[in-house]
Amino acid sequence: MVRIQPPAEPPAHSRDLLAELTARRGAPGPMVATMAHSPALLQGYLDLSRAIKRVKLPRALSEKISLAVQEWLGCALCLAAHTDAARAAGLSESDIALAREGVSTDDRETALLDLAVRVLAEPASITDDDLARVRAHGWGDRAIADVVGLVSLNHLTGAFNLVAGLEPDSP
Repeated sequence: MVRIQPPAEPPAHSRDLLAELTARRGAPGPMVATMAHSPALLQGYLDLSRAIKRVKLPRALSEKISLAVQEWLGCALCLAAHTDAARAAGLSESDIALAREGVSTDDRETALLDLAVRVLAEPASITDDDLARVRAHGWGDRAIADVVGLVSLNHLTGAFNLVAGLEPDSP
């Protein structure tokens, strides 16, 4: 059940952001429209979202990370969106199901998926040895930093949707 409706009259800066977004991509979805209550949140989300599109991880792996994080958070709206994006990135239904469990058939990917879930669930528990294990799978510091960014964006969207009560449209 929706607990926060999009604002009938968004603040001026949010109106400007929404108008710019609508001109470029069409009408915003329910999450973005609802975020318009807070111009700071909307601006921050849009900026972080644009920046994270420039991570150097393969798109399919980025979607696997998003699926693992959203499964942990329990955001049905984000899971639906990232499942669609994962399919568009060429992932099979099996790949998607595994990613939601935080694993992959590729041990290198599983190392990053595990890191992503731990960054979300218990970042203070990550040790030097944990990062050494990720590096032993061939990932560098840029990939580790990109994972933290992906997790942060997914946490923001998932948490917002859950608080606002936003869910996917029924099929």
